Amino acid sequence: MISKNLLALGPNIIGATGGSGTRVVARIVRVAGMFIGENLNVSEDAIEFGAYSDRWINRFKTRRENHASPVTEAAMIADFAEVLEKHCKPLQTHPRPWGWKEPRSIYLLPFLDSQFPNGKFLHMVRDGRDMAFSQNQNQLKKHGKTLLNWKERLIPKPVRSITLWSRINLLAADYGEGRMGDRYLRIRFEDLCTDPAPVIRRMFLFFGLSGDAEQIAGLEVNRPATIGRWQDKNPQTVARINQAAAAALRRFGYVI
Repeated sequence: MISKNLLALGPNIIGATGGSGTRVVARIVRVAGMFIGENLNVSEDAIEFGAYSDRWINRFKTRRENHASPVTEAAMIADFAEVLEKHCKPLQTHPRPWGWKEPRSIYLLPFLDSQFPNGKFLHMVRDGRDMAFSQNQNQLKKHGKTLLNWKERLIPKPVRSITLWSRINLLAADYGEGRMGDRYLRIRFEDLCTDPAPVIRRMFLFFGLSGDAEQIAGLEVNRPATIGRWQDKNPQTVARINQAAAAALRRFGYVI
């Protein structure tokens, strides 16, 4: 059972499709004093929540509905309570702002919101065309069969990748804007890399953190060479991914 004191300080959840830059966000909020767990992998993901995602996303998320059956939800809640208690154990004696970074939390956003009516969700977005040509296609491998229909599963991998990117990010944006209000914040990875200090200030304000944004930006934010990698790819493939994700690209401010 999470105490009322802790519930007043979190959770602050960081989610995205894979490779969207959540690792640097996790480092930034840790520097500012936010607890994101002690059992983390090299990408700063909370390992227990990652295992939870493995167990439940494909059962929770289908093409036709955005919620679980009553039986599935009861099991999800019981499992989640155990994961959460283990994650928060170090905070019992030293409460502070807390949450976790597990990119695939984006798939479970409605469920997580139902468990934490005051929780906050930071939605990281990166240009889906760069994502389509990324080596990191773990989410497509794990969840593509659940989120894509049989025709979509037959198209070339870059088009499949951006189709999944489009679907998941649009669902999260619709839910966050429509249901969460000021508990939802969306940030583009490219904006963080181009002008990091103002973006970091927005994150701190959102999560109730403080710190020297300029200094932290200098220490933690580096613009990767992979930004814009899609521009050197086969023009016909690029045209197909632009068409597949046109609505999402435009909504998130990417020029087609």
